[in-house]
Amino acid sequence: MVNSNNVTRKFTMKEKLASLGPGFVIVGSFIGPGTVTSCTLAGATYGFTLFWCVVFSVIAVIVMQGMAARIGIITQEGLAENMKHDFADRPLLRNILCGLVIIAITIGGLAYMGGDLTGTAMGASALTGVPTRIMAPILGVIVLIVLLFVGDAVKYLEKLLSVCVTLMAIVFLMTMLIVRPNFGELLRGCIPTVPKGGLMTCLSLIGTTVVPYNMFLHAASAQRTWHTKEELPLCMFGTTVPMIIGGVITGSIMITSAVVMRGMSVNNAMDMAVQLEGTLGRFAQPFMALGLLSAGISSALCSPISVSYVLAGLFDWKTDGSDKRFLGTSAIHSDRRNYYFRNWHQPVSTDHDCSGCKWNRTPGRCRCYSLPCKPSENYG
Repeated sequence: MVNSNNVTRKFTMKEKLASLGPGFVIVGSFIGPGTVTSCTLAGATYGFTLFWCVVFSVIAVIVMQGMAARIGIITQEGLAENMKHDFADRPLLRNILCGLVIIAITIGGLAYMGGDLTGTAMGASALTGVPTRIMAPILGVIVLIVLLFVGDAVKYLEKLLSVCVTLMAIVFLMTMLIVRPNFGELLRGCIPTVPKGGLMTCLSLIGTTVVPYNMFLHAASAQRTWHTKEELPLCMFGTTVPMIIGGVITGSIMITSAVVMRGMSVNNAMDMAVQLEGTLGRFAQPFMALGLLSAGISSALCSPISVSYVLAGLFDWKTDGSDKRFLGTSAIHSDRRNYYFRNWHQPVSTDHDCSGCKWNRTPGRCRCYSLPCKPSENYG
């Protein structure tokens, strides 16, 4: 971090660890039942051949999520707001783009959430014995209640998913080391090649990691967490580390299944637990069921939150509990006082005229980054 005197400031370890929250939300979102299933099927069917898809996905998600987070910090707006403002002088193109985004993100979010709830129900059914067709709607209601009545859902998700993702990383990494993969074959799997009949599996590996609506969620989350360009290095640390951990998890699942399950058919969720038996023994099936349950719940919670941020940005809704439209699409309650404190700034110099500043989009509120800014005393 660089202050006004151009003196480089080193961030403390506590600050770095605290910066991991928004990134872990994204990891918890893309590591859902679809990722676990895709990686398991890819390893069991094609061995290490498609490992390059995992490597590519991790690099792509670091770059794209990092760009989204930086935009959110510098502009203190979400991606949807930026898109709308950048094309303000071309209303026809703006409306077309906004319409396409609304359709794609909404339909995509519904599809992802449907798959997440199905995978969650599979895990819950394995633990309880209740049929999946009954568990799925029950879990859907639970997700709705959480979003309606849990204060700031994103804040709690950051803490919960940090623990869950770390635990999954440890277990799958230990399992990968126990099965001792052939690292020569693994390196050959880093060379891009698509085996016959493997195109859809390849696309599913990439599509379950690089999720478009996650960029909107990350921009909003970064905007709420960091507020100046001097914090960009901290943001990049908080983005890169969780994405790498997410890549370790997905890669470990594929590697383990390639060694343990090569040639085996996967007919249900518990068939995937075979790959964990070397580490967890008789606890492999309960852990896999619990893993699918937690992964599905986290992803199912993130999907409506992300869609709601997109719609809020395009339609100028407030992202707090005072706007029933936003509440109706994601059911997030945000701390209104905290929202204004974090998002609106005044210039330190009272002589500074912000009337011509491109960030000054609301009368009486300065969003100019040409001068050092301090939090406004007029929030709330």
